[in-house]
Amino acid sequence: MDATPSKDELTAKLTPEQFHVTQEGGTERAFTGEYWNEKRSGTYRCVVCGEPLFSSTTKYDSGSGWPSFTAPIDVSMVKDKRDVSHGMVRTESRCAKCDAHLGHVFPDGPGPDGLRYCINSAALELDPDTE
Repeated sequence: MDATPSKDELTAKLTPEQFHVTQEGGTERAFTGEYWNEKRSGTYRCVVCGEPLFSSTTKYDSGSGWPSFTAPIDVSMVKDKRDVSHGMVRTESRCAKCDAHLGHVFPDGPGPDGLRYCINSAALELDPDTE
């Protein structure tokens, strides 16, 4: 799929929640997403363009109710954007390839960089490792 699909292509491909999250900057409710408690190993891809974004090796339980990662597979695959919505200042995470909204990144993670990528399940598609 092209990195910039049309709205018609997106509405045909994505569920209403996936469209709302990735195209309208929405957020799924905590503890409701498909991957918040996922334990399988694999690669989490952008649900819009299929770009590999996060590895299960950096996924951890942050207690937030959303899939949390200490780092993307490659920092160039996820871009940051200042977000001043909802009366607060946050850093939004977006897919660098197709510009889909993924979630937010916070400076309270356990990894070496101290980051927590708090990502909506609706923005991701797990490509599980085969055993």
